[in-house]
Amino acid sequence: MPDQQHFAPPRHRTVQCLSARGLHRMAYLEWGSEAAETVLVCVHGLTRCAWDFEAVAHRLTQRNGAGLRVVAPDVVGRGASDWLADPVAYGVPQYMADMTTLLARLNARRVFWFGTSMGGLIGMALASLKDSPIERMLINDVGPRIEPAALARIGSYVGKAPVHASFEAAVAHVREVAASFGPHTDAQWIELTRHVVRQTPQGWVMHYDPAIAQPFAAASSEQAALGEALMWAGWTQIRARMLVVRGELSDLLSRETVARMQAENPRAEAVEIEGVGHAPTFMQPDQIDLAERFFLEE
Repeated sequence: MPDQQHFAPPRHRTVQCLSARGLHRMAYLEWGSEAAETVLVCVHGLTRCAWDFEAVAHRLTQRNGAGLRVVAPDVVGRGASDWLADPVAYGVPQYMADMTTLLARLNARRVFWFGTSMGGLIGMALASLKDSPIERMLINDVGPRIEPAALARIGSYVGKAPVHASFEAAVAHVREVAASFGPHTDAQWIELTRHVVRQTPQGWVMHYDPAIAQPFAAASSEQAALGEALMWAGWTQIRARMLVVRGELSDLLSRETVARMQAENPRAEAVEIEGVGHAPTFMQPDQIDLAERFFLEE
């Protein structure tokens, strides 16, 4: 992680969004100049949070001065954002609606997108729409097809809400369930933990609504197949320049899916990161280099 004393802290903001059951707040972090014409929206994975992009934000805003603003939301139900009144709404359609509200708030002339896992799915869905503002998109270890083995692995822990007696025990839990992130230092594992857990009178728990698991667990094989078909259909409509990043050991995004993604949309480049599964954290300098080149070089 960068030395924090050399970087300004992010601005903490919220935006009010709408669901079928009423209004909710979505929190987001913002780095860089508010006057920047280009906004990079960074969206995290299923159980993660906005702080996952701190290292990327520091590098990209430092490198490009006032020319880039980085915005990272806590997707509803996670982190500092509200929980939904109806758990059935936890899914890509609601997340797309919330991100559209966020984009309207940001009022950027140019929009780039960095989506990890779930954040990549949201980005692909938004980018497939007519007149989408997304010009450039890094899709981190996800595609229209998600391998069943990965779904089973994620389903084994999401929403289980374990209680840990200490922060150190919470770090150990995150290291276990996120082992596929690849090698990280002890300090990096602490960073990967401190914003995705919260302390309660009972102990340390994950900082998300356990109910996010309900629609995830309730999806039938027929619904999954329909969702995949819709994602493939949308994939061909994307006009943004894209970089698909795959962890070499990923159990979620197969090489076959990446090959099909490139075959069906020639705007997609692809790269594989050695020694990492699902998903690269972009905390390591070489991974941040990859994002820097893609987003800041013409």
